[in-house]
Amino acid sequence: MPPDRAVARDRNTKIQRVLLGLLVANLGVVGAKFVIGMRTGSLGVLGDAVHAAVDARNDVLGLTVMWFAAREPDEDHPYGHEKFETLGALAIVVFLSITGFELMKGAINRLGAGPAPLQISALEFAVLLGTLVVNTVVTVYETRRGRELNSDILLADSAHTRADVFITIGVLVGVLATQAGLWWVDSIVALLVAGVIVILAYSIVARSLPVLVDQPVAPAAEIQRVAESVDGVVTAYDIRSRGASDRRFAELTIAVKGDATVESSHHLADVVEMRLRKQLEFQEVVVHIEPC
Repeated sequence: MPPDRAVARDRNTKIQRVLLGLLVANLGVVGAKFVIGMRTGSLGVLGDAVHAAVDARNDVLGLTVMWFAAREPDEDHPYGHEKFETLGALAIVVFLSITGFELMKGAINRLGAGPAPLQISALEFAVLLGTLVVNTVVTVYETRRGRELNSDILLADSAHTRADVFITIGVLVGVLATQAGLWWVDSIVALLVAGVIVILAYSIVARSLPVLVDQPVAPAAEIQRVAESVDGVVTAYDIRSRGASDRRFAELTIAVKGDATVESSHHLADVVEMRLRKQLEFQEVVVHIEPC
């Protein structure tokens, strides 16, 4: 197996392990909340268990897309299947958008309806605090691993969990404010949280969309500069680049002297490829050779 493919496989395995660990943790949280809700008859706790199941669903989605992303290049996907990970991140954006829309709609309706009692039992309050702690730990861990592994799916899933943290904080603030007579604070906080969700969704799209539309990952002028710094390369042109931050592709043509031998031209192409890999962190480079 080529070294680059071995590195990519190791990265995908690490991402899958993170997602599997989070899935086990989230299922444990769902099970605990469901048992408490059934024993106490609390609809609030049962509802929170259902909400927590959404995080487990995202982990299953992540494991599924990473199974596809980890597949080796084939005839139909010669550049590999890494974009499945990016597609999975955009799917989480859809879930985030639905959450933000429902939150905003509920806040506006509550503002229009006027003061309304907002009651919560001591048990439900404790469950919310427990959820806040768990989701905060998960967010910090998943964000750190997502950055270390340059993983779109981990960063998108951590953004979704971060939204849950803000929602839980909003609920706690709203309850305390309503009990103090400030009934409108709950809706204002909900609108602010919806705004944060929009920002989180936008950050995922801004990271994912360039990968899907094959936006260049490095300026063509910079690739040209590195290629033409190799002695024997007259000029470099027809430069293209694409990919994600962890798997970058480049393709270019170099012009060499007309009397250059095949062996010397091939050596120049190898040097150009090596420098682009080292200086601009490309994983795969294709160099075409033309006589000047």
